[in-house]
Amino acid sequence: MQGAILQLNVSDDPKDNLGKTLALLDDAVSAGAEFVLTPEVTNCVSTSRSHQQDVLMHEDEDITLAALRKAAADAGIWLLIGSLGLKTGDPDGRFANRSFLIDPQGGIAARYDKIHMFDVQINEAETYRESAGYRPGTQAVVADTAFGKIGMSVCYDVRFPLLYNELASAGAQIITVPAAFSPVTGAAHWHALLRARAIETGCFVIAPAQTGSHASAAHKTRDCYGHSLVVSPWGEVLLDAGDTPGVYTFALDMDDVAKARGKVPSLANARIFDAPKVGS
Repeated sequence: MQGAILQLNVSDDPKDNLGKTLALLDDAVSAGAEFVLTPEVTNCVSTSRSHQQDVLMHEDEDITLAALRKAAADAGIWLLIGSLGLKTGDPDGRFANRSFLIDPQGGIAARYDKIHMFDVQINEAETYRESAGYRPGTQAVVADTAFGKIGMSVCYDVRFPLLYNELASAGAQIITVPAAFSPVTGAAHWHALLRARAIETGCFVIAPAQTGSHASAAHKTRDCYGHSLVVSPWGEVLLDAGDTPGVYTFALDMDDVAKARGKVPSLANARIFDAPKVGS
């Protein structure tokens, strides 16, 4: 299977971001990609909830989703829109961080709402409270494609291995981890976490990422780590995109999933056990 990652550096302007994303998508299709993947929050990176209220849309109105669905249909490719920030109509006003798998006819083959919210204080200057603006999802998702089963996740999910074990146990052969990772945690943990998830599950892991400093017209900017990765089921890094935006192509031999699981059948060897007892 021939694939391509679009490593993006989006602003807080969805219309401007869409034009740049479509241009890169055209380049990926010209390079022969059958499966193209974009990062988390493909439509808008913003630190301002009020700005997000002004520019984000509901799913059925979102210009990025509509245009990328059409582009996938025109090209006849599978497309993972890593995620979009979307309005939900929830009473508390929180958004959804929703990943979409688009089929070659432009249909929505699967949706996944990010389950784990990035609520952390990395240092005195860098604090995130994703749950203040986004409501968490509750449903894990595995979707069928022409080349294999895909387990969907987003960014901070990567720190929760039980989710990935469930995805692999449900048949996933590829796991997607679109991200907008912090530079601090990215430098420390990104490669180790993604390689671990691949090794534990015997899946290919594909992680398209946002990169660089994200432009904002009126609000605090945000930086992302980049380094979109493709990792084999044996834990080998097949692609590292560094920190430059662009199109990065790769090829997967899906037989490698069965080969890796045959060598170390950890999914088959897993056992149910009682939780540890605390105290006497």
